Amino acid sequence: MGLWTRSIEDRRAFRCLFCLAMLYGLASWLVYTVLHMRHVLPLGPDAPLDRFSEARAVDHVRQLTVGTGGRQVSILPITITISIRSVSFRVLEGSPGLELAAQYIKSQLEEIARNAGPSYRIEVEESLVSGSFSMYFLHHRVTLHYRNHKNVVMRISSNISEEHDSSFLVNGHYDSPLGSLGAGDCGSCVASMLELARLIVDSKWVPPQPIIFLFNGAEELFLLGSHGFITTHKWRDTIGAFIDIEASGSGGIDLVCQSGPSSWPTRVYAEVAQYPMGNSVAQDFFGIIPGDTDYRIFAEDYGKIPGLDIIFVLGGYFYHTSFDTVENLIPGSIQGRGENLIRLIKEFSNSSVLLNEAKNSRKSGKILESDERAVFFDYLTFFMVLYSKDLAVILHTLPLGILLLVPFYLTFPTTALGSFLGAIVDVLKGMLFHFSSLILAIILPVIAAVVRLLFTQYSMSWFAHPFLAFFMFVPCSLVGLLLPKKLWSIKEETYYWGAYGLYVVMTMVYAISGLSGGFLTYIMSLSMVLAWLCFSLCKRSFGPQSLRSLAGYVVPLIPCLVYSVYYGGFLTQFVIEKMGMMGSLPQPYGYFVPDVIIAAVIGLVTGWSVGPILPVTSQWLARSSIINFLLQITVVVLALASQLFPYSTSAPKRVVFQHTFVTADSSKIEESSYGFSVVDSNGLNFLFYNSPDASRWLLNNSILSFEDKYLSDRSSWVATYPVSFLFTGSLKFPAKENEILEHYKIFPSLSILETVPLSEHGQRRIHLELHLGSLSQIWGTAINITGPLANWSFADSTLPEPQTVSGGPPSYICRLTGKSHENWTFWLEANSSESLHVDLAVLDQYLTTSASELKSLFPDWADVTAYSTFFSSYEF
Repeated sequence: MGLWTRSIEDRRAFRCLFCLAMLYGLASWLVYTVLHMRHVLPLGPDAPLDRFSEARAVDHVRQLTVGTGGRQVSILPITITISIRSVSFRVLEGSPGLELAAQYIKSQLEEIARNAGPSYRIEVEESLVSGSFSMYFLHHRVTLHYRNHKNVVMRISSNISEEHDSSFLVNGHYDSPLGSLGAGDCGSCVASMLELARLIVDSKWVPPQPIIFLFNGAEELFLLGSHGFITTHKWRDTIGAFIDIEASGSGGIDLVCQSGPSSWPTRVYAEVAQYPMGNSVAQDFFGIIPGDTDYRIFAEDYGKIPGLDIIFVLGGYFYHTSFDTVENLIPGSIQGRGENLIRLIKEFSNSSVLLNEAKNSRKSGKILESDERAVFFDYLTFFMVLYSKDLAVILHTLPLGILLLVPFYLTFPTTALGSFLGAIVDVLKGMLFHFSSLILAIILPVIAAVVRLLFTQYSMSWFAHPFLAFFMFVPCSLVGLLLPKKLWSIKEETYYWGAYGLYVVMTMVYAISGLSGGFLTYIMSLSMVLAWLCFSLCKRSFGPQSLRSLAGYVVPLIPCLVYSVYYGGFLTQFVIEKMGMMGSLPQPYGYFVPDVIIAAVIGLVTGWSVGPILPVTSQWLARSSIINFLLQITVVVLALASQLFPYSTSAPKRVVFQHTFVTADSSKIEESSYGFSVVDSNGLNFLFYNSPDASRWLLNNSILSFEDKYLSDRSSWVATYPVSFLFTGSLKFPAKENEILEHYKIFPSLSILETVPLSEHGQRRIHLELHLGSLSQIWGTAINITGPLANWSFADSTLPEPQTVSGGPPSYICRLTGKSHENWTFWLEANSSESLHVDLAVLDQYLTTSASELKSLFPDWADVTAYSTFFSSYEF
């Protein structure tokens, strides 16, 4: 009889598990559709002229990528003529893509201006920007000194507008990173802006206040284009609000990642965006992501201009790789972005607040306390909820009031003190019980991840198969959720109010800490109250063991559960994609880090997606048969995952390849070497083991070994500082020394122009000249100074705090970028007679024939960013 009863209960448990799996499966399908913009219909090239068309924008992306061959900054001294779309431009030889892109953008804007009617006043101009400043980037201080970077600016206004009218800025950059065509980052941004400018004119809408489109040409070089505009341009003081559009991937949802300094831009977005996408949690955690955007320049560092930072955040596999092509753009993404942006432009331009912001926000730098950042979140891009932090304090406290009444509810009508205290203890017991379930939901997947890695040769097997990560870790996370209920008994009502109480406490912790993520647990707690009321009614009609009663609890929670899956699914996909460039990971423990992070994230997401239904469903599911079934799935999928390769052309591995030339003077090579590094947990041994052709080529058909003599430290990568802090280990191998002389005859060098004594104790000012030789594809120059440096001519003669590279002495590092026919000149001040040591590293995009051949030997799943560095050292 007991076996028969258990069999019935097991069948009922599996029916419950199947129904819940169907529910979460449908929710996951809906979320996938939304995240990949399948619900947005892209308009074709023949769409009405008064509509935004993705096809027209994609055509611009194609011209900016295929038509230019890359838009990296370089110094290019010789002019040639190139034709694109039957329009001829005079550009500079070597890597003409950036200049060609600027000319293409300008030609398109001029065509739009020619088509504008008499109601418009349209100005199109190119501006060369120069400047010098210091900033923190990737948690390291870097000084930037630049000259002659080109911005293209368009101002659309009415024919009665004045030069100093308050204006609205739309910013995007047209340069691309090293080794990338930049279709997503940020050809998609430029294309959207061109289509928006056309749409404004062709729709005959005359903006009440001027609209400025800034196509800046140096974002990838640490936000130089936006800095040059906001510090030097004649329209900089007219800007009352802005939108920065960016891409950290090839499409998907166009997320509002940052907003401020006030809540006004977010309120406008929430009111008018057709596909609202964003939540305030993104801003709380944006700083931990390795990177930055022009938003920082406009809203934080060089002004308090209200604005929005809107970013493509999915498709991160292709971000800053050669796979960032038109073909890999996610369809529907640009259409959704464009339809949002045109509405925002119109609303901002019509806003009376815009008239005051240019005068108040930026000049005073003050934000009214009542207008601080808000709490906001979208619901599957269908609508957005927004409320102030003051209102959030009130709303998020309401569930606490219910929680305080729970002991009275549980003991009613008894009024004895002992019963009341017992009810409080029961609630605390339920909170601890639910907390242990959520913790185990994270711990068990982490243990599974670590155990699997002990028996495999590589990590991140889920990287190219993101769906696999869910099958690997969700079942064992569910085991963690059910295990406390299996091991210890607890009354259903006690468990429910304990879970509710835990979410209330978490909401209050968010509120007290000043973070904006409390809306998720707030939604959970309110939804659980409604679900419990329905469940209580259903139990009276159908009994506690009926599936209909269970449905009475789960159905009211569906909107909350779907949002949890949406929120969690996006977070998991985003983190998986970013694991391919998460940065320096010391071995051997770094090998485990990505898998542990993904296991923990999926455990966390499973906990908040399933947690609200757990107090009721665990009565059905916490059975040995269910737990054994979930564990069997975990073992099978983990074993299968160990057989899958972590990379593909759809999820490439990032490899950095540096051909270094150490020069003794302007015409002599002392040493030449090939350097390699990676930016994820599968190190160089993994790379070369799976790249046998490249390995044999490096050591003349010998077996590649990883002896200490091939190791190199971070100081050899100073040309890419501070990005080099993301590199995981590095190796260098000997290379041909004189092959470069076939292309370049003169190498970069530093020379003294004048030394001016400042005291009798050795204090002196050294005037130096930097000659870049015959290099023609220079991306940037890094100067690393150690010794008794007291001041320099960079950053308005302001010396920042020193940095440390590879445990060496304190360093002062400045990056120089920009093209000119004149040499760089600057001065350094020493405060003693001790010598100043200066390392010069010049990054050039040219590769020798041998280096190009070596690069081609790596498999297609490896995205190799390759360049040459010319390194020299001096004592002054």
